[in-house]
Amino acid sequence: MSPHKIEEGYRPGIIGRIAELHGTYYNKHWGFGLFFEARVATDLSTFLQRYKNMRDGIWLAIIDDRIEGSIIIDGIDANNKGAHLRWFIMSDAIRGQGFGKKLITEAIEFCKSKAYQKIYLTTFEGLGAARHLYEASGFQLIKQESGDQWGTRVTEQLFELIL
Repeated sequence: MSPHKIEEGYRPGIIGRIAELHGTYYNKHWGFGLFFEARVATDLSTFLQRYKNMRDGIWLAIIDDRIEGSIIIDGIDANNKGAHLRWFIMSDAIRGQGFGKKLITEAIEFCKSKAYQKIYLTTFEGLGAARHLYEASGFQLIKQESGDQWGTRVTEQLFELIL
């Protein structure tokens, strides 16, 4: 078994680890606090309780049997609003090593295999490396406005990819 791999699907500990990755990164770099980390954990828990592998996708970057990155496709409203790309994060241990590109490619290929017409994601201004990956994968910035859905006022952005 390789110590470095992309794993698909649910894995025990996923909620806590993805919430931890988000909480620590966004606190360190953006000052986000309890509100944000709790929202990630709550929203991810809700998603996983209704997760269906024929509609939704989960990909994890695994290093030495530990989750170090994730990307998730929430397909519950794919036929109306589009597939929702969510919880895309890399740990400091693997950031900049190509795992992000691999995860985005897996998510897009999954959406194509399901004949989804569109993928969208919400983020905020200032995440340059992530934005570069989104745009290099074909996503376009559709909307931008000030908001506080993350628990802190930021310039929220909506990106979409038409398939």
